[in-house]
Amino acid sequence: MFFLLALLIAAAVVFVVKGVFIVEQQEVVIIQRLGKYLRTLSAGFNLIIPFLDAPRPIAKKVSKKTYDGNTYSYTIMADRIDMRESVYDFPRQNVITKDNVSITINALLYFQIVDAHKAVYGIDNLPEAIEKLTQTNLRNLVGQMELQDTLTSREKINGELRTILDDATNKWGVKVNRVELQDIIPPADIQAAMDKQMKAEREKRAMIYEAEGQKEAAIRIAEGQREAAIKKAEGEKQAAILTAEGVAQARIVEAEAEKTAIRQIIEALEDKGQPDKYLIAMKYLETLTSMTDGKDNKVIYMPYEATGILSSVDGIKEMFKGTK
Repeated sequence: MFFLLALLIAAAVVFVVKGVFIVEQQEVVIIQRLGKYLRTLSAGFNLIIPFLDAPRPIAKKVSKKTYDGNTYSYTIMADRIDMRESVYDFPRQNVITKDNVSITINALLYFQIVDAHKAVYGIDNLPEAIEKLTQTNLRNLVGQMELQDTLTSREKINGELRTILDDATNKWGVKVNRVELQDIIPPADIQAAMDKQMKAEREKRAMIYEAEGQKEAAIRIAEGQREAAIKKAEGEKQAAILTAEGVAQARIVEAEAEKTAIRQIIEALEDKGQPDKYLIAMKYLETLTSMTDGKDNKVIYMPYEATGILSSVDGIKEMFKGTK
């Protein structure tokens, strides 16, 4: 009797332990009863019937690091399905471009299980299926592009590959969020040639920039010289105008003074007569002075008719005597 009671207690404990299922947040468990799908357990406390109900495992890829820093991956069977976003780091693979250049590419794939039922029953080994699908489509995309386009169209490859994988994995209950190409490594000889080409391009651009700089400097210098010449010419023009205006003004003042002087002389000599002779004689004497000024050891020839004008000098003398 005691043995039977102990057996019943042990069976009850096993029943409770096997029948209670605690599911963590962002995880689900697929439950089958006698090999047939029953229900999906969500996060929290759940009860099942032991020996009749059992979780359906799903393949899961696990990555580990070794002591030397390398990473290796292997597949395990897990009862719980992680609904969070996961990342697969695919190993490097050789891909041939359209121009027959073998390059090495490795990629990162970010995906998320959105339908656990499809992920379990829609595909046998989900991680391997996604990996092979990604590698195959990556080869197809790169095989349609030349090496130069492959190196410069990384965003385009990422976008097209994500669209293809998202459509293909939809029936597996998987959502591919993004794809990232990490490295695109061409062969060593191609890499060396590309480095030389890039160096030549940089030197070419440097020479072009230098020539453009010299051209711009020459243009600026020429423009500066032209502006300086224009300013100088305008200054000289303004100075000449001001000088001419000054000379004209001086002549006007001088003429006004001479006019006043002549008027005064005429008024002074009105009663004595012959003021015109006086003026002619004075002008003649001024002209004669300018002709002989600084002309040492030179002979001055005077016209014969001019000698008659000198006779008026004595008359001027007489007029001044009478005035005095």
